[in-house]
Amino acid sequence: MDIALMQPQGLVVSPAFSHVAVVPPGATTIYVGGQNGIDDTGALVSDDAAEQSLRAVENARIALEAVGAGLDDVISWTVLIHQDADLRAAYGAVASTLARDDAPPLVTAALVAGLGVPGALIEVSAVAAVVRR
Repeated sequence: MDIALMQPQGLVVSPAFSHVAVVPPGATTIYVGGQNGIDDTGALVSDDAAEQSLRAVENARIALEAVGAGLDDVISWTVLIHQDADLRAAYGAVASTLARDDAPPLVTAALVAGLGVPGALIEVSAVAAVVRR
């Protein structure tokens, strides 16, 4: 059985997200903790929301590749955007990376009052699943 990302009848159909993910027995599930727009020394890459967003997703990609997975294996994203950030710039920079043409992952996004890294404008976390054949 393959991983299924579904948009059940009766719920809105969106090219940006699915509503349900089913991971079959035997699949490897991977959890990527919150990633900010920081470089490998822990410094923010910029005070620009779009640049931080792109780097946060890049950090998630690096974490996934460390365990043999990739962005296409993500079944669910959580995107936290600081309330003072330019929402369109922050989310817009990564929207096409989070979505896929075939079956987009689940996405939860929220505006928050603050993040753990001072100056951070975005934080992304992910759940991925891989069926090894």
